[in-house]
Amino acid sequence: FGQSMLYLSSIMDLYNGEIIAYTVGGTQDTSFILDTLAQLKQLPEDIILHSDQGSVYTSYDYQAAVKEKGIIMSMSRKGTPADNSPIETFHSSLKSETFYLDGIHSTSNACVIRIVEEYIHYYNNIRIQTKLNNQSPVKYRQLAV
Repeated sequence: FGQSMLYLSSIMDLYNGEIIAYTVGGTQDTSFILDTLAQLKQLPEDIILHSDQGSVYTSYDYQAAVKEKGIIMSMSRKGTPADNSPIETFHSSLKSETFYLDGIHSTSNACVIRIVEEYIHYYNNIRIQTKLNNQSPVKYRQLAV
């Protein structure tokens, strides 16, 4: 949608569907993914991080960073995209509720990044979800505490 290809690396908490870390960038390399992982702070014990088998997720540096944080790594088997359905559904919603809905086919990279950041804020804090008793992900987490 921007002047060049942009990638979104995002991590979702499956408890409430909240996007807890994300990075937008022009290259999908290991440092890009590590930047997203570095945003995770104060993790509970025995947390599981699921990903596909992309080269960035199978890289030594990524695997070492995951282990250093005390995270248990989970990966999809080959040919099983349904394993990633929660995050794929989020990415689809982001595109459908912003770029496609507003008819945005081409804009600046800065505008794309702003739209993504605003949508993640909206998705986490305002957009209600039926499965969360008609609460936003953040409100649902706050009420559970």
